Order: sequence, then structure tokens, then C-alpha cells
Amino acid sequence: MAMQSDQPAKQQYQNFRIVHQIKRRVRIIAPALIKDSERCFILEILLRKRNEITQVNGSPQIGSFAISFDPDHLPATNLLMMLDTILENIGKRSAQSFQSAHTIDTSQPPQEYTFSIEGMTCSSCALLISMILNRDPRIRNADVNFATETVNLHGWLSADDAKTLITKAGYTAHPANTLSQRKQQIDRDEKRLKTSWKAVKWSGLLSAPVVVLGMAFANTPVLRAVQLILTTPVVFWHGRQFFSKAWRLAGMKTANMDSLIALGVGSAYGYSVVSMIRGNRHLYFEAAAAIVSFVLLGRYLEERAKGKAGEAIRKLVDLQPQTAIRIEHGQETVVDVDDIEVGDRLLIRPGAKMPTDGKVIEGLSTVDESMVTGESMPVIKDVNHGVVGGCINGDGRLIMEVSAVGADTVLARIVHMVGEAQASKLPIQKTVDSISSVFVPSVMVIAGLTFTGWLVVGAPFSIAFANAITVLLIACPCALGLATPAAIMVGTGQAAQRGIYIRNGESLETAANITAVVFDKTGTITEGKPKVDDLINISRLSPTKVIQLAASAEVNSEHSLGQAIVHFARNNDITPGRMDDFVSKPGRGIRARKGSHTIILGNEAWMREQHIDLQQLPNHAMKLAEQSKTPVYMAIDGEEAALFGIADLPRKTAQQTIKRLQQMHVKTCMLTGDVEQTANNIARQVGINEVISEADPEQKLTVIRHMQEQGEIVGMIGDGVNDAPALAAADVGLAIGSGTDIAIETADLTLVQGDIAKVADAIEISSNTISIIRQNLFWAFGYNVVAIPVAALGRLNPMIASGAMALSSISVVLNSLRLARKNKEDSL
Repeated sequence: MAMQSDQPAKQQYQNFRIVHQIKRRVRIIAPALIKDSERCFILEILLRKRNEITQVNGSPQIGSFAISFDPDHLPATNLLMMLDTILENIGKRSAQSFQSAHTIDTSQPPQEYTFSIEGMTCSSCALLISMILNRDPRIRNADVNFATETVNLHGWLSADDAKTLITKAGYTAHPANTLSQRKQQIDRDEKRLKTSWKAVKWSGLLSAPVVVLGMAFANTPVLRAVQLILTTPVVFWHGRQFFSKAWRLAGMKTANMDSLIALGVGSAYGYSVVSMIRGNRHLYFEAAAAIVSFVLLGRYLEERAKGKAGEAIRKLVDLQPQTAIRIEHGQETVVDVDDIEVGDRLLIRPGAKMPTDGKVIEGLSTVDESMVTGESMPVIKDVNHGVVGGCINGDGRLIMEVSAVGADTVLARIVHMVGEAQASKLPIQKTVDSISSVFVPSVMVIAGLTFTGWLVVGAPFSIAFANAITVLLIACPCALGLATPAAIMVGTGQAAQRGIYIRNGESLETAANITAVVFDKTGTITEGKPKVDDLINISRLSPTKVIQLAASAEVNSEHSLGQAIVHFARNNDITPGRMDDFVSKPGRGIRARKGSHTIILGNEAWMREQHIDLQQLPNHAMKLAEQSKTPVYMAIDGEEAALFGIADLPRKTAQQTIKRLQQMHVKTCMLTGDVEQTANNIARQVGINEVISEADPEQKLTVIRHMQEQGEIVGMIGDGVNDAPALAAADVGLAIGSGTDIAIETADLTLVQGDIAKVADAIEISSNTISIIRQNLFWAFGYNVVAIPVAALGRLNPMIASGAMALSSISVVLNSLRLARKNKEDSL
């Protein structure tokens, strides 16, 4: 059972908010304080010092901490008070460092920026940018992702200041908040890929003769001069990027993979020039040229593979047109989509895409909204109907008024959600980042020891030198850095193409381990298109008046049952009126007032809470429930008045989904506020054995926690306001995309097309992604564990080492791309 505490589960403490609390585990959100890796690390150390705390799992990317503890020796209340004190002290130290460096008003909410980064060549570049940004006290958190070449940052600084920090590190930042900015990023990537191919082609053409001459031991003065002439442009023109970055990094007293390459190539070239002048036979021009060519080829292939991995974002971005037709003073003008402003009037011709979100103010047409709702049939759009950017107009001509632009549109938010998920890090990535941060300096030390060791055992200088260079080149932190983000990028992209939007990497990892899925009924198991089939009127009012009062009371309700009553009224040419007062209790019902009449609608529990004496209606309600119809009671002026019987059929995919989950050994449960008979009938039709009915939001929360306490990893799927607490408490919350905003915002995954079959798809995609990540990490770690000692022992030459290093990164990305094929096979 859920822990009984003096503090409610959503209690706002001074420094944090509890989002999940059971007897031996508490999960908190403290975004203002622990969304910083350094402060997160400090908090983790302080907590681990307590013997009563058995486990601490911090996720600074989402400002979350999960703490497992012994309640017998450390009561939950004491733990929470201790957390409050620790976080307050950390916050004071942080505030002091803020004030010492900048005058910043931290009471204002931090700004959020997304930039695409140009110039990153390996995962250590991402680590470097992340380190520089997170050192700045104005930045609360910065997540840099090499696979997507983006940075998401939150802080109290301007976008220009953020760009300046990135530029000082030697990289170029471009804003990537709007769809058009994302489109520009894609265009830049395509141009860069073409430029990279030219560099690969010319570098290869110049290097090939040098490699042939080197392998043929052609040591005549003329042939040596030919090698020098051909190698020089390869090293100093095509390979100049390695030296320029290594030089900038050296000035910052740091290093990355470019430093290793520059050191290896520069040493091989410099040694060869000196040897040629002295007349020595040992030259390494072929190694210097081949290293540059192999690395350039490897990075080109890596870029191409990463482009395929990011195909989901590309397809979403392409949904938005680049121009729109604006109507001003009766004149039509073609404008760039970035120049559109809220309130503008746009002409939408037949077959054209909606440039942005808005509402129809003139015209009648059908619109294909499948990209948002998954509905295959076009939807009729009339005056005052809303339209979404990216959707395709049918045969009619429409004039729309813009209601949202840029990053505020539905499509931009979807792209941002997918981008955030692709840029997020799994908990295992923290360990990988820690290893990568010390990897390059360690390799340099190993190379130095290799050189010294070979000289000590009596080897010639040239042999010791070649083996040291080989160690520098064989090491590959790129494969380590790509192992997780490349798989996440492909996995979340595949999920997005199938209508599953994953909010963060932690949810992706947890979804792979789900052992139980809890379903809401109305709008989740059922189609969410309820209609009134029965009206039992026991009042003195006419049926028309009863319907009019009920619809007037429900017209402001978000609940699908309330909207069914409103539609029922309108279908019978009854216009809902306006209410003077409206109160809603999620999971119960509503109360409203119209003139002298007080109207109450809801379930039986709500009626009893409102002290309505039910005598005649419960018998009728039982009969309706036996027919799988949901009874909605109505009371007028404190007396039972009517009963609506509302039918909502199960989704066509519901039975197959439940069967599929059970075959995956995932438990299924229905958790609903509906009456027992209706819930049992629907559950029986779809194959769910465990049903908990007549549950309000607090009871749903209790059920989720009880299942977690029993060791289940719980996924909760719902669509309503009354589901929000349970969605937040579940290990993975899944929201129906057609549901309420609060349910979608609370959930970890959103099923945009409203198809619950996507629940099983999400679990499979997550499992496949985690499996690929493990394979990638095994390969990346294994490669370095084997390759570095082999190189140190002199069993490789520099040219082969550079080729192997390039292939290791490519293999990780190609292995990640297998996800697309595997997930496609699973969906068939």
C-alpha cells in the first residue's frame, strides 16, 4: 500500500517537489537546484554517506532524484527534511557563485535555447562544449549531443551570449528553435556532406600513390620527393581541421580526438621530413597521408549514417511549407513562413499545406490531419474550426487567421519533443561520459609509455616512434560517445514515425522493463467517442428542458462523457445556454448554476457527496451498466432528475493489444472511475482480467503505488485530467494524444494517433533500442580494450590503425541503424 505520511504526495517543499513516494522509495523534482551535474554529484555524495540510504539515482537532465532508503531507521519525514536542508545549502553556495561572477536575477524563469553545432568531429567535442557551457554560472544546464549535433540549454543569459561561448570553444552555433531554422540546419548538413565528399575524394587520390610507394619501399631521392609533394597538401590542406582544433584546445589546456590525430599525423610528417633531409631510409609519409584520408572517409561515412538516423526529424520538418500567402488590404503577398505573425490572415489554396496553426475565418474544405490525429479520413473544416500547421488542405479554398507561430506551433513542439528525446542521455551514458572525459589524456600517457618502453628494450627510434603513433591512432572515444546517442536517435525517430513521441531517454530505458500496464477505460480502452443512447427523465421538466440544462452545464467540461451530452443536445437542435457558475471534480462530476437552478451531473459517488437522495435512478443505472453503457446521473435543485446512458465502444485494436501485451508477459489492468458492471463488461470484451472500478484520482494514484511496492515496473495509459496524478506516479506515463493537455504534459510518452496498440510498439522499440545500446557499448569498450595493447606491443602499423579507428565509429552507427529494420519487421 502507499505510505501514509504527514505530507501529501504532491507537497511543495521549499526546494523540491515529491512526484513519487512509497514506503522505501521517494522520487523528487528539484529543477532549480539539481539540474546541474556538479550540484547533482555533490547531493549524491552527501546522500550516500547515510547508511540508511541504500541507493541514489540522479538524473540532472530532468532535475530528478530517486532515493531508496530504510524507513525503519530513517523515517520518510526525516529524509524529506534532510533533503530540504541539503538542497538549501547547495542553493546558497550556488547563489554566491552566481553573484561573484554576474549580476543575475535568478527569480526569473531561465530561458531555453536549442542550437545546432557546426564543427563537432567526435564525441569528445561534445564533452568539451558541455564542460565549457556548464562551467558558466549563468547556465543552469546544457546538454550537448554529438549524434544530433545539437545543444539544449537552460539559463539566465541571452542567445547571443550562449553563441559567443560556443564560438570561443572553436565551434559555430546556429539557432534551431523553429522549423525553418531546423530546415536551414538540414540544408547546411547536406552542403557539408558534399564538401566532405570532395575532401575525401581528393585526399584519397593524392594519398594512393604515396601509400603504394611507401609499401614498395621506393627510397630513391626522386620518389621521396614525390611522396613529400603529394603528402603535404593532404596533411596541411585536407587535414588542416585537425591541427587548427588541436591548437585551440591546447590553448584551453584540454584535448580531444582531433588532438590525437594532429599529434599522430604531425609527428609522422615531421619525422619523415627530418629523416629525408638526413638521408635516413625510414619514412612515414604514407602513414601521415593515409591517416588523414582514412579519418576523413570514416567521418564522411559516419555523417551519412547519422543523416539516415535523423530521418524522422527531417520528415517532420518537411511537413511545414517555406512560404505562405498573406492577405493584407485585399492584396495577396507571398511571404517567408518566418515572417508570419499572430493575427495574420493567410490564404490556403486547394492541396496546399497549412503554413502554421490557426482557425478558419472563411471558406469550407476538408483537411488531412493524419500527421496529428492518425485519422485516415479528411476532416471537414468550417468557419471557427482550428487547423494545424503541416496538415494538407483538400479541394476547398480557406482563409485562416494565425494563432501560433515559430516554436509555439503543434508541429514545432512535436519536433522539439523528438529532438529532446534524441538529445537526452540514459543513466548509463553518465558512466560513458566519465570514461570519455579522461580517455584522451590517458591515451597520450599510454603512447608516451609505449615510446619509452620500446626504447628501453633496445628497439630503434623509428620502431618506438611508429608504435607510439599507432597507439594514438587506434584509440577511439568516438565509438564510445556514439554508442548510446546513435541508438537513441534511431529508436526515438522510429517511434516518432509510428506516432509515439518519447519525452526523454530515461523513459525510453524504463519502458523496456515495463512489467505491468494499467489502462484507463473511457477514451483509452474505448474509442473516446461516446454518444448518448438513453435518457431516463423522472423530473417534472420536459425532456428538451432537461437536455438543455444538462448540455449548458457540461459545455465547459473537458470530459468526453460531458461532451457527449453536449453533442446529443446539438444533434437534437437544442442550443446549450450559459451557466453562471461551474465546478468540476475530476473522476466525479460537475456542478453548475443557471439562474435559480443548480445542476449536478456525474457518477453515483458524486451524487452522494452532494447529498442527493437517490431512490429511483440506481435501478435504471444498473440495467444500463449491464449493457456496457455508462450511467450519468443528473440532479436539479437537490433532487434526482434524470439519467443519461452513454455508450462508448472498445477500440478495434484493444483486444489484439491486450493479447499482444500478455504474450510479452506484461500484466494488464483496467483502472477506471466507471461503475463496476460497465467496467467489467468492457474488460471482458477486450480480455483484461483485473479490473478496478469507481476509482477517483487519489485511488488511481494509490493503486499505481501499491503495484510499484510489489515490485512491478508500471506503465499507465490515460487521456483525462483525472489520470494525470497516476500518469505522473507511474514509472512510465503514456498519454493518448487526443486527450487533455494536462495528461499529455504529465506523461513520459505520447501516443499521437490515439492507438493503444502503440503501447506494445513502444515497449518493443524501447527493448530493441536498449539491446542495440548494449551491443554498441560492448563493441566500443571491447575494441579499445583489445586494440590499444595490440598497438602498444607493435602488432599494428599507423596506417592500419587509422583505418580501424574509422571503422569502429562507423560500425556503431550502422549497428544502430539496424533498429530501423528491426522495428519495421516488428510492426508487420
